[in-house]
Amino acid sequence: MKKLSILLVLTVFYLATFSQGFKVTLQCNGFRSGIVYLTYYMGNNLNIADSAAFNENGLAVFKGPGKLYPGIYVIVFPGKQLRTEFLLDKEQTLSITSDTSDLVNKTIVTGSKENIPYLQYQKFVLAKGQILQDEKLAFMNSRTKADSLLHEKNYDAVNKQLNDYRDNFIRTQPTSMLAVLLKAMKDPPLPKKVAVTHQDSVNNYYYYKNHYWDGITFMDDRVIRTPFFMKKLETYYHEVLPQTADSIIRDADYKLLLARSAPEMFKFLLNWLTDEYLNPKYMGQDAIFVHLFEKYHSKGVSNWLNEKQMETISRRAYMLMANLIGEKGGNLEMVDSSNAPSSLYDVSAEYTLICFWDPHCGHCKEEIPRIDSMYRASWKKHNLKIYAVLTQDEKEDVKKDWVNYIKEHDLGGWVHVYQTREMEKAELAAQKPSFRQLYDVTITPTLYLLDKEKHIIGKKLTWQQLNDLLEVKWKTNTQQ
Repeated sequence: MKKLSILLVLTVFYLATFSQGFKVTLQCNGFRSGIVYLTYYMGNNLNIADSAAFNENGLAVFKGPGKLYPGIYVIVFPGKQLRTEFLLDKEQTLSITSDTSDLVNKTIVTGSKENIPYLQYQKFVLAKGQILQDEKLAFMNSRTKADSLLHEKNYDAVNKQLNDYRDNFIRTQPTSMLAVLLKAMKDPPLPKKVAVTHQDSVNNYYYYKNHYWDGITFMDDRVIRTPFFMKKLETYYHEVLPQTADSIIRDADYKLLLARSAPEMFKFLLNWLTDEYLNPKYMGQDAIFVHLFEKYHSKGVSNWLNEKQMETISRRAYMLMANLIGEKGGNLEMVDSSNAPSSLYDVSAEYTLICFWDPHCGHCKEEIPRIDSMYRASWKKHNLKIYAVLTQDEKEDVKKDWVNYIKEHDLGGWVHVYQTREMEKAELAAQKPSFRQLYDVTITPTLYLLDKEKHIIGKKLTWQQLNDLLEVKWKTNTQQ
């Protein structure tokens, strides 16, 4: 299923309106026509706040009835090859003059005191950045050790000048918007202690994790409209946090709590987390999505979402609630090929593999024989049984093909079942969830692994992943 990227596109990347409006006047030497865009950073994208046309005098005016949210804004010139940045905070009536021959050194912003140090900083970084590039290139082309050491020393000295500039500005003007951004841009401090023992490594990890967000407050909306916040957020949730549902849920709840006083930060975080864990990378992380739905979306907290978006989230959450890892799988009341009742809970085994499949499915035709081979070679002797559910509607030709496939591939050791039309109608009349809802069956084959008490211990696995999981289980049981 496609991710709900629409959440970010339609609900986070928008501009709020306040009682007063904004007006940004742009005078540019180099353009006498064309459309120019006023954009802002959000996540990994530049989003359009407004557009305007240059007149014959090189003048373009952006304006609107509502205030723009604070952050780093980018003017994208006609042709989309040239751009210049400026800060936008409380002061929202600005005049910008620029020259396309040198946008960094010949851009002036009036009407905003925040942009005076920001433009100075940009010029400083540009100059030092060029020196750093030159020293790096010289280092790579060095022919002697002395040259290498010299260019490395020069590089470190210029890099120190950059860091000292930032630290000095933060110290002298701590309440300015640039100081907020500079603190947020800083890389997390690395542990100074060299890890010798395993405990040292653990301590170093927690030091890095605990200091990862130094400089960033989740109670300030301004940092989300920057080019670095999303990257930092993705790295934290993908690489720094343990990839267990419980760890991520605890952390997400804490950050959402902090962001309650910053409405745009709260919206951004909740939408990003929802989108991220709708179809998670690792098994079991769908519990994060369900948690977000139950604690926030279902309580009306995300009232910025439209009806269609809420319907999509709700439907997906209800499909996942019944089949979370660790929960007991719902019982399936089916009949076998001879129409004799056969219930999932009646299967007595150390492990039960539920296989939802269809004899007309091309992928099933490839995978079912492989699953049977593993079953015969290894799984069967460990008291694993396969409860195989036909997913197609009961039709004469389907049932015939189903029976024929079972015979042709000698799948006699499996428990083969299907749902009759009468059973389906009765289930619908009683308003009971279908097997597709209980086990989120949207594709075939779909595999679930249950333990002896029918708790779900594996879901949406390939047969290779299933075998790896079983090997771990058997090895663990042997060692106990």
